[in-house]
Amino acid sequence: MLAAGLAAGFAGSGSTAAAQSTSPAMAQQQQREIARGDPARWMKGDGTEQAQLATKRKEIGAALNEALNDCKASAGAERKACVREARETYSRDMANAKELVAQSNGMGGVYDTAGPSE
Repeated sequence: MLAAGLAAGFAGSGSTAAAQSTSPAMAQQQQREIARGDPARWMKGDGTEQAQLATKRKEIGAALNEALNDCKASAGAERKACVREARETYSRDMANAKELVAQSNGMGGVYDTAGPSE
């Protein structure tokens, strides 16, 4: 339920394909990093609940930054509403960070599908 709220919160923040939150310089840096391959740290799991919680808080902060960057494309009252919504989502997610970690751990790599793949 919280994950759905997070997705819905950022989906409504005015982001579209045309409104890219990544700057051109950052996109170039990302391309260079992708060319080098995945960093070894990505393959190492967070062994403790404390480490998982720290990672989740970092992800929530990054999501806030992306949402705020997307809000910059808006003007006036729409921008204020976008920023308010992004900050509310951030606050709600930070307050529920432990539950979000538990939900992530409960996923266990099992995915539901709507039917057979085509």
